[in-house]
Amino acid sequence: MRVGSGEHTYEWTDSWARIPDTESSRTGWAHHGIVVTEAGDIVAFHQGDPTMLIFDREGNLQRSWDIGLKEAHGITLVKEGDAEYLWISDSWEKPQHKHGYKVPEPEGPVSGQVVKVTLDGTIVQSLQRPDLQIYREGHYMPTSVAVNEERHGGNGDVWVADGYGQKYIHRYDRFGNYISSINGEEGPAGAFNLPHGIFIDRRRSEPELYVADRWHRPVHVYDLEGNFKRVFGLDFLTSSSGFVTYGDLLIIAELGGRLAVLDADDKLVCYLGDNGKVSDTEGWPNVPADLIVPGKFNSPHGIAVDGNGNLYVAEWLIGGRITKLVKS
Repeated sequence: MRVGSGEHTYEWTDSWARIPDTESSRTGWAHHGIVVTEAGDIVAFHQGDPTMLIFDREGNLQRSWDIGLKEAHGITLVKEGDAEYLWISDSWEKPQHKHGYKVPEPEGPVSGQVVKVTLDGTIVQSLQRPDLQIYREGHYMPTSVAVNEERHGGNGDVWVADGYGQKYIHRYDRFGNYISSINGEEGPAGAFNLPHGIFIDRRRSEPELYVADRWHRPVHVYDLEGNFKRVFGLDFLTSSSGFVTYGDLLIIAELGGRLAVLDADDKLVCYLGDNGKVSDTEGWPNVPADLIVPGKFNSPHGIAVDGNGNLYVAEWLIGGRITKLVKS
């Protein structure tokens, strides 16, 4: 099955990831990120068990490991010298079958975690929650990480989106020292509603920080000092959740049932797997099984791209679904 059109056509590979068929894989609630390593392995997270999963390009599970994460909500791959690392934002808890998919009420402020790990699961760095007034009683639930990598001429700064908590984005230096924060009030669109995904876009001569403010529609754009520059997407985005780039293209995962492909000027080119009003279905994202069909997305949450322009999309729903779109 093909989706898209013209030079933006992809072959849809349904249920691409071969996750062992267990009760936890069927009843676990997937809510994770996904990345591709330089060697072409795909890194994701199990929908029910607390394990990182590494697949080959054909979707065969190669290995897994557990370091006590809850859901690996956001995963960002970086390279330092010859070594690759994963920055993982773990936003605290997720719904589980044994609790009726309800997260237990916390007794006090929630504190998620952000860790940097090797590809075999060794933690090499963690970031402390900023000591700010907003966290005296407020939750800290980080959802995404972006790194101004030194291999690209950056200074190593690490940006963390507290999307599910206080809706701030925090900046650290490469040693993990807190520098500053932004919350969207700097721009005309107003304070962030849910800064779900952040990404450093390097398609232009000056790299920029992109913020997917999921339920506020637009993408907010900042320079890498945290100065507001612009917004875009009010007229064609509904639920931006994460980004990847391939050449001059920007592909945005929209939770409301589609991918948006943008050109070098951030103008809409086309949608992929557009499922229109699926998010209006009662109980969404956990819709009846006959609505989870090939060629149509239900709830794209994490997105990754390999060196050939193939896309990997992890969806947010019970039982999970990871789809590969092969570039034609």
